[in-house]
Amino acid sequence: MKNAQPIPAKKFKKSSVINLEKGKLPPQAVDLEEAVLGAMMIDKKGVDDVIDILHPEAFYKETHQHIYEAIYTLFQNSEPTDLLTVANQLRKSGKLELVGGDFYLIGLTQKVASSAHIEFHARIILQKYIQRKLISISAEIIEEAYDETVDVFDLLDDAETKLFEVTQGNLKKGSEDAQGLVNQAIKKIQEISNQSGMSGVATGFTRLDELTSGWQPSDLVILAARPGMGKTAFVMSMAKNMAIEFGTPAAIFSLEMSSVQLITRMISSETGISSGKLRKGNLEPHEWEQLNVKVKNLSNAPIFIDDTPSLSIFDLRAKARRLASQHGIKIIIIDYLQLMTAGSAANGNREQEISMISRNLKALAKELNIPVIALSQLSRAVETRGGSKRPLLSDLRESGAIEQDADIVSFIFRPEYYGITEWDDEERTPCEGQAEFIVAKHRNGGLENIRLKFIGHLALFADLDDGFGNEFHSKMNSEISESNFANPEDAFGAADNLDDGGVPF
Repeated sequence: MKNAQPIPAKKFKKSSVINLEKGKLPPQAVDLEEAVLGAMMIDKKGVDDVIDILHPEAFYKETHQHIYEAIYTLFQNSEPTDLLTVANQLRKSGKLELVGGDFYLIGLTQKVASSAHIEFHARIILQKYIQRKLISISAEIIEEAYDETVDVFDLLDDAETKLFEVTQGNLKKGSEDAQGLVNQAIKKIQEISNQSGMSGVATGFTRLDELTSGWQPSDLVILAARPGMGKTAFVMSMAKNMAIEFGTPAAIFSLEMSSVQLITRMISSETGISSGKLRKGNLEPHEWEQLNVKVKNLSNAPIFIDDTPSLSIFDLRAKARRLASQHGIKIIIIDYLQLMTAGSAANGNREQEISMISRNLKALAKELNIPVIALSQLSRAVETRGGSKRPLLSDLRESGAIEQDADIVSFIFRPEYYGITEWDDEERTPCEGQAEFIVAKHRNGGLENIRLKFIGHLALFADLDDGFGNEFHSKMNSEISESNFANPEDAFGAADNLDDGGVPF
């Protein structure tokens, strides 16, 4: 019949001739491509096994790309996939003769007897495609690197974006059966039982850890507040607790403050020397001694700070992967989300860009299986609203996708900031030096408003327990006395410094 006649070579010469690039054969597996396509046309199970692994571009021969497109279209339309339906679909799209007609399709089905091992074959085809893609990207990078008119940082960003797209588009995780998942869950529950119920990364804040069992792996946690509420102070206090008390490696990406400013805050909260004095550097001799004694714990803490400004989501993911592999970080903190960029992948308005960043942060948390804490700004609606000024989910700035992607959305609220002197509870409890950590959304747990102690001049959050201040002073006095001051009175002076004023954070 007419359609069975072979097409002259010149019409599909490009797809049938092996291309040589710089004397080397591009990675390819044409024989496996033929076997996979033939198996998909003789066995529906073959289509189900392969359809979410391969895409048309994964095939080396252009002829095979067209055939797979036809099979994919039939699958999307819930139509049967066999020799006749594939031929008909190619005829409708005007590509049947381009691929070699019915004769070529028949030849593909005769190359295999069943769809056995088709998934394994498909993954080899995908690997060959990724190799070709990496060769192509590398060649483009080399060519652009020789171009003096190209900005080197744009080149880096473009290279990162292209590599990220290869990863996102091709490395897909398959589903798991119930039996395997149940076994994993039971093993996890046993591990949690041995850890006294703490299944995640402990924060050092007692009531918060009781509510969440620690920040959970793969969770995206949003911490939002108006400027001046103490977002950065809270996460720095938390990071200090994690690293010093529990030895948990933490990565902090600060887009707003320098790394030295952040570590100075941590020094203030760890030593009890006000941030004002540390900034001015006018410390008394006993304070220098106090600084040297208390800073040792912080110096040995597994804390990694990156203060790259205008960090793109792609750069963040690359750096996070390196930190995870090299230092085994267990949590990532980002200060703050609205200062990030989507890099060269940005297209559309700022709301769409924030949505993309939010989705990628959640993807990063799942990929590394660690919690990601992202700080976020709130809209001015909080300031104009009457009443207690307590923030709401609707106050999240620039994108509803933040609320949608996050596993936990929390707020920091300090009534004292607005001149309010009492909590709005029945007892009208004084709120001086206190803050409220509001868990407004918790995908896997309950909601709660947790009150914390806030010491502004030390940029420090802590549990709101009886005599916290006295306990802190007592601990400080004990450690200072062990440092062998030349003058015993210096120890009292060092402790008194805890009450020095400072610029609130």
